[in-house]
Amino acid sequence: LLPSPDFFYSFPRSFPPAGMRTARLALNLGLRAVGARTLCPRTMASATSERADAIGNNLRVVVLDVLDAAARVASSPHRHPRVVAVSKMKPVEDLQAAYDAGQRDFGENYVQEIVEKAAEMPGDVRWRFIGHLQSNKARLLLEGVPSLQCIETVDTEKLANKLNTTVDALGRPPLECFVQVNTSGEESKHGVDPSAVVELCTHIARHCPHLRLGGLMTIGMPDYTSRPENFSMLASCRDAVAEALGLEPSSLELSMGMSGDYVAAVEMGSTNVRVGSTIFGARDYSK
Repeated sequence: LLPSPDFFYSFPRSFPPAGMRTARLALNLGLRAVGARTLCPRTMASATSERADAIGNNLRVVVLDVLDAAARVASSPHRHPRVVAVSKMKPVEDLQAAYDAGQRDFGENYVQEIVEKAAEMPGDVRWRFIGHLQSNKARLLLEGVPSLQCIETVDTEKLANKLNTTVDALGRPPLECFVQVNTSGEESKHGVDPSAVVELCTHIARHCPHLRLGGLMTIGMPDYTSRPENFSMLASCRDAVAEALGLEPSSLELSMGMSGDYVAAVEMGSTNVRVGSTIFGARDYSK
């Protein structure tokens, strides 16, 4: 199994399987791996050379994990799931370290943060918005992030309509979007109910010509994991949408899997995993 262009990373000869095992051990211990043997705390404030090496090594572990998991799914039409580095609340120096290691797909949760980071990062970054989006911030997001590739959290017709008209007004090419589904039924989460997914996706496909329905997305549990039934529910929703729209199921992506469950998600058909703390370290929400 060879990586696709989206999955091309520089693997130095100093990163053998032993280094991967050390990296995984470091994650289990709440530490970050640097090279094959040295460990450093997660709490480093800026992207020093050691932290940059740690981020690069952690990223490579995730990529290889995903490739291994995809290889085990022999029937999967998506052989190379996308790894989205979730960088919310992380400094631009951390993002640059991941970029220097080959990462191009980054996910952010907050409009102001992604706009500010997009202005500082290289222009070939493929930004994905993965947080809750209010309709009144749609224009700020679309104007402020020229290289925005996808909004993964569309969950109402109102938001879809606003994005559609804004993309048109700005003269942007059609924007890819995913419909967010609340597969766990938790009231604290955004996302459309599974029973309403087909209706929303049909609205986007038929009435929003400036949007392109790319797939479905679900958010895991607070500890960055999901139960298998959350993943199977999203897959069932995808199949129902594909049937209603006359599409091949494989033409619609499944965005599921986070730091705690991305391997299991790929094994259950995910084409897009959103990994943050495993790459960058735990976030400090006290600031």
